[in-house]
Amino acid sequence: MMLRRWKGGVVTTVCALCAASVALALVAIFAFLCLFALPVFMDGQGFAVIAGDWKPATGSYGVLPMLQASMGVAGIALVIGFPLSLGICCGMNGLAPSGVGQMFRGLVRCLTAVPTVVYGFAALFLLVPLVREAAGRGTGLCWLTASLVLALLVVPTMVLVMEAGMGPTVERVRLTGAAMGLNRGQVMVHMVLPLCWRHMAGAAALGFGRAMGDTLLPLMLAGNAVQSPGSPLESVRTLTAHIALVLATDSRSGTYGSLFVAGCLLLLLNLAVQLVLRVLARSGAQFRGRT
Repeated sequence: MMLRRWKGGVVTTVCALCAASVALALVAIFAFLCLFALPVFMDGQGFAVIAGDWKPATGSYGVLPMLQASMGVAGIALVIGFPLSLGICCGMNGLAPSGVGQMFRGLVRCLTAVPTVVYGFAALFLLVPLVREAAGRGTGLCWLTASLVLALLVVPTMVLVMEAGMGPTVERVRLTGAAMGLNRGQVMVHMVLPLCWRHMAGAAALGFGRAMGDTLLPLMLAGNAVQSPGSPLESVRTLTAHIALVLATDSRSGTYGSLFVAGCLLLLLNLAVQLVLRVLARSGAQFRGRT
């Protein structure tokens, strides 16, 4: 008995230390970015480096167009990918025939092993020409193309997070739903999905962060034109693509300083999304408790 308690204490301590290490690493990264971004704010530009336009020739290094592009690309990817992920997860947990559900499960696991560069390379030869021909203008390297491929990229991640909560929940309420005379669809809609709200919110947060933080697909497919996104068929440059491009070409000018501002914004945006979804999940849980 004492040995079991000792092992439990060791495991708890190790897990706590690992969690604290991750938290300290994130704080250290954020502090590092803020330290190197501070001179950019102090050299006379102030917060124009965030809200201003990107015109290096005139000494203006505002990253607002790239911030808008990142949010637009990730937002569209989430809007497309989340319903698809939810449908696949529901199919895997009873809505689809058993064979089809197993096929979905195997396909999702295979997609998690596909390198990001393969998605981008295939999209260059398959999706880009389709978008170019459908639009009748442009090169096909645009906001829409990057969002579509990013949606496919984040689907396996979101499905696996939803599956972690939906699978056990389905097993737990299956007999109760059958006793109430509910079919599989009704059990899923009225019992399973409300109980899996936290997992769905977590999947959305993780999917948005994955889409926001991906570098290679926006770099390959979005066109990299520094402009505020208007039409989904316009070329844009995201914050991550901007970091990759500047790191490969510059290390001394004001352009280089904008990298640290971009990194800070990426961290802050992901943190804000996580906090908002946590608040929504907590509010939803309190509302269900009252009802």
